[in-house]
Amino acid sequence: MPPTAGAAAEGGGLREFRGLPEAVTIGVSISVPEPYGSAVQDARAGHGDPLARSIPTHVTLLPPTEVSTARLPEIEAHLLAVAAAHRPFPMLLQGSGTFRPVSPVVFVRVEGGAQECRALEADVRSGPLARELAFPYHPHVTVAHGLPEDILDEAQEKARGFHAAFTVPGFGLSRFGPDEVWRPWRGYTFGG
Repeated sequence: MPPTAGAAAEGGGLREFRGLPEAVTIGVSISVPEPYGSAVQDARAGHGDPLARSIPTHVTLLPPTEVSTARLPEIEAHLLAVAAAHRPFPMLLQGSGTFRPVSPVVFVRVEGGAQECRALEADVRSGPLARELAFPYHPHVTVAHGLPEDILDEAQEKARGFHAAFTVPGFGLSRFGPDEVWRPWRGYTFGG
């Protein structure tokens, strides 16, 4: 679940409230910029991951969470405050890891910026977005999920050589659509 991080959060909040169902599924994440984002999506697709094109490449800050549409103004204010309290930071994605056998996931490691991700995740997942997690938070970029073991082994081996370095300027709010695709909804730029 992903984002567009760059756009400054301006104006009177989310205006897309009209016509929404009573509840929506949202996620908050850091976008992995180009050309790295497409490289990870291409790798996922190459491994046969059916989610490769429906989830933009990202580092999760808030996993899929169903919220009442009536709470979106409160959530918007919360995310604006979180973004204002943080600063841009360098991120280094390098090497691979896995959550197996607990979860059938292979990922690229967050080698630089992990501490900042943890602090940001704790702030995002508070207030109106407070919720329990199924697993302890571990910043990462998924490259394969729910595939046969031999494919996961191959994905982990190929991801070992992945390297991406960039500055994180903010984070994004995404919405899960009726077509089961995650789409960026709003970006939040850090305070300075």
